[in-house]
Amino acid sequence: MLDTYKRILVAIDGSEKSEKAFNEAIEIAKRNDATVFLAWIINDVELTTSAYAFSRLLKDEQQSIEEDMDEKIKIAEQAGVKSIERIVEIGSPKEMIAMDLSKEHEIDLIVIGSTGKGAIAQALVGSTTAFVVNHAPCKVMVIR
Repeated sequence: MLDTYKRILVAIDGSEKSEKAFNEAIEIAKRNDATVFLAWIINDVELTTSAYAFSRLLKDEQQSIEEDMDEKIKIAEQAGVKSIERIVEIGSPKEMIAMDLSKEHEIDLIVIGSTGKGAIAQALVGSTTAFVVNHAPCKVMVIR
């Protein structure tokens, strides 16, 4: 028997794998008439420690993310997804996806790419995807 998902969190970061995860989440949402929570977590580890540079980088990053999110929401709506929520946060992507957002929004499925954009941080602090798989309170679908 197939599970029904009503609250799907898809983690995106601009990488090829996150694009595939987004597309898969849209298809699952259409089949289940589900709400999609489109989440982009700005990794605070990858931002500089200079206050001025931090705020400048953050502003540039947020503007780029908002434009990407607008486009993804249009794509999802055109595909037939009726309910989409946008989440843009600053922090630890793995902790926010696996624990904070999944609990706060009562997520029943997380869709995430097998690898993301942050190769440097991944080497330093471990794989976001592996952390999510091991700590999420719900099912996790890893897209390759």
